[in-house]
This record gives sequence, structure tokens and C-alpha cells, in this order.
Amino acid sequence: MKIISVVGARPNFMKIAPLVAAIKKHNDTNPAKHIEHFLVHTGQHYDIRLSENFFAELGIPQPDINLEIGSGSHAEQVGRTMMAFEKVLNHIKPDWVVVVGDVNATLACSVTAKKENIQCCHIEAGLRSGDMTMPEEINRLVTDRLSDLLLTPDRISNDNLRREGVPDEKIRFVGNIMIDTLEANREKTSALQIPDIIARNRIADTGKLPDIDVSGPFAVVTLHRHSNVDNRDVMDPLLQFLINDVATKMPVLWPVHPRTMKQMTSFGLWGKAETTKNMMLLHPLGYHDMLRLNMGARIMLTDSGGLQEECCILGTPCLTLRWNTERPVTLRENGGASVLVGNNVNRIREEFLNTLATDSLPARPELWDGHTADRIVELFANEFYVV
Repeated sequence: MKIISVVGARPNFMKIAPLVAAIKKHNDTNPAKHIEHFLVHTGQHYDIRLSENFFAELGIPQPDINLEIGSGSHAEQVGRTMMAFEKVLNHIKPDWVVVVGDVNATLACSVTAKKENIQCCHIEAGLRSGDMTMPEEINRLVTDRLSDLLLTPDRISNDNLRREGVPDEKIRFVGNIMIDTLEANREKTSALQIPDIIARNRIADTGKLPDIDVSGPFAVVTLHRHSNVDNRDVMDPLLQFLINDVATKMPVLWPVHPRTMKQMTSFGLWGKAETTKNMMLLHPLGYHDMLRLNMGARIMLTDSGGLQEECCILGTPCLTLRWNTERPVTLRENGGASVLVGNNVNRIREEFLNTLATDSLPARPELWDGHTADRIVELFANEFYVV
């Protein structure tokens, strides 16, 4: 059986690494049902810190094919990916195409696979934010509608799919594959020293600031979504909150996404951030460095869905700087570590102070146990194997 799996951007890499390892383990122990696996990288993330470094860190082999799509508008990325991926499908002729997550590559390759009458499997199916202004929500809806096999990370996702009319025989609850990566890297990551991470990754322009003391509580911040960083009237109050409310209470470590840096510079806000005492601006971090910061943080302020999930497992209180989430299983009302605060500074400040005053730990969601990839490969080997 031939399977093509597709990655396009950094969130995909953490989800594909366990699948690659599980397929290899299966082939080593069950040669009678060999799975011929091809890894395709669309090249949607072209920054070295956001892409290639992750392959080395997570032990992912170099892609069999790199489409080198690069940057562009949503339509440009999707269109170029579809044209290039069609050629790959015609050459390899796989039995299955496996897509993960909700990036543009996920949408483009699922559509292309189905137009070529190739079965498609979506890992992380059924997530819904209900926000149709999010490009990722469009990608999720279209990919799930087309896919033949929908592998869900939680039972809420199962319910979402059933409400949309997806038959039960297409749905399999397998757990969260990204937690496989976390558990596989937890021991190695815990040995990293946070001051070393800062020294390796601090942005050069902040070198005039003294080192900050991370021996006690510290906060970690990540921002990249257009709703938070593309409007100066939103970005400026968020920055002022981080400077005046967070950095005055504890050190702030902020790995800055390239998009965020570009916008802050254009808004004239970059100078404020880089000269703030007790705030350290860092380059985008590799997987292990970012995980180590999350493991040590007193609080996380982020608009990243993946970090919501990691906080849920690590017990790191998380303020999610969004008005909705496709991962409600991570919310405090469902036993998780996260609370939605949007980008209203008064709301963020209230929950920030509430969080510092509490010390509750989240429960681990069902099947977030580090063995999701094994369950996926078992499904392909036993239920969906093609001779």
C-alpha cells in the first residue's frame, strides 16, 4: 500500500513526526503489510526557523518531495499547491493521501486527491471554531467534507462531524497526535536550561538590555493571528498590557513571529517592545526550546491552538487571545488549562490576575496518551489496507 502524507507549515511537522515513526515501526515488525510512505512538503513555511530546523529536531526524514510553494495570498498558495501536487499524484499513484491540521496545504491536497479519485484521510478532523472569518475554518470544513477517513482528537470533534451529517463509518476517534510528539520529547526537553535558550535566540537588537532573571515565575507570549497583529488599534493596547501589567510582575519571554515583527515595525511599536525592561524578544523557537519555555512558564498568553493543547497536558495556565477556539476540550470549563480572553485588554487583565491567584491543574483529555500514531497505523494496516 502506498500512502502520501503532506506537511505545509510548522504545526504540521509536530503532527507528522509520530506518524512517520509509527509507519517505520510497523514496517519493521509487520513486513507482510508493508506501507510504502512518501512525505511531501509543500514549502508553505519558507523561514528556516519555522521549517527545516523542525525536521532535524523531531527526527523527520527529509521530504521525498518539496513543492517549494513559498509565500503568497491564500489563493496563490492553494492554487500553486494544487497544480504541483497533481503532478506528484500522477507520478506516485498512491492509495491514500493523508493530510493533517488546517493549513492551506491541507485544503489544497485534499481537494486535489479527491479530483484524482484517491482516498483521503484527515488527521485532526472535526475541529470547529464556528468562525467563518478564519481561513483555517474554511480549510477544516472543506477537508472534512471531502475526506474518506476522519481521525478525530476528541469526542467533541466526533459530535461536530455527526451534526454535519458525516456517517459513523468514516469517523475514528484516535486521540491527539501532537501529544505523541510532546511525550516523546518531554525527557530530552526537560534537560534544557532556559537561560541558554534565551542566549541562543535573543534578537540582536535587544542585546543592550540586561539579562532577565528566569529563576522564578515568568510569562511566555506568542502572537501571530491577523486579528491580533494586523491592526494597530489592537496591537498597541496588547503591547501596553504586556509592558505595564505583565512585565512589571514577572519576566516576559516573547518569541516573535516574522509577521508580528513586520507589523509592529510598520506601526512604530517595535522600539517600545525592544527597550522594555523585563521583556526579552526572541527569534521564532525550535520545538524543544518552545516546549521547554512552556514547561517552565507560570502563564502562557497566546493565540496558538497548538500551545493551548500543550498547556493542557503540561498544566500551564493559558490565556488564549482569541474570541473562539476549535479546541474547546482545552478550556477550563471542560477540565483544561485555557480560558478565552479575546483581545480586549480589560478582559485579559481580569483573567491574568485571576490566573495568578489560582493554582489548579487540568485533567488529561481522553486518548491524549502519546499513542495516537500507533492507533492510526493500526487502522490502515487492519481496516483500510490496500493490496
